[in-house]
Amino acid sequence: MTDAPFAVEVKILDPRIRDWGMPAYQTSGAAALDLFACIDAPLEIAPQAPAVLIPSGLAFYMGDRSCAALVLPRSGLGHKKGLVMGNSVGLIDADYTGQVFISTWNRNPEGSAPIRIEPGERIAQLMFVPVLRAALDVVEDFSTQTERGAGGFGSTGTGGAA
Repeated sequence: MTDAPFAVEVKILDPRIRDWGMPAYQTSGAAALDLFACIDAPLEIAPQAPAVLIPSGLAFYMGDRSCAALVLPRSGLGHKKGLVMGNSVGLIDADYTGQVFISTWNRNPEGSAPIRIEPGERIAQLMFVPVLRAALDVVEDFSTQTERGAGGFGSTGTGGAA
């Protein structure tokens, strides 16, 4: 396995990022870069309110359609405060070169305190992933049968000890 970086072009759309520092991997084993909230004033997101799009201040050009980027919640903000992605996971296709927006949602129950986001706060993370593009081959029957077959939700049991 190599630690050679995959080159991605980044366009800084919000000059404040230069003051906050470019998104970076926070540890040597980190899988994703943190994204900042490029907002002009603190923002409060009410519990269970519709998701809010927050600009990241960045645009990317991956230059390779076998790559995509995923916008994911920061685990601490999701677990401790309830701030998650409004669309679960944001997908940035290789041919999208516009600003990346972060769909944020306060999953806490109604009546809870709003979540306050400050300008420049690290609120999400961006992970680059490989993409396999399938060529679909229409068939009447699959070429191989599996042990599971068409068994769906719960078909392999509930887990745990019997």
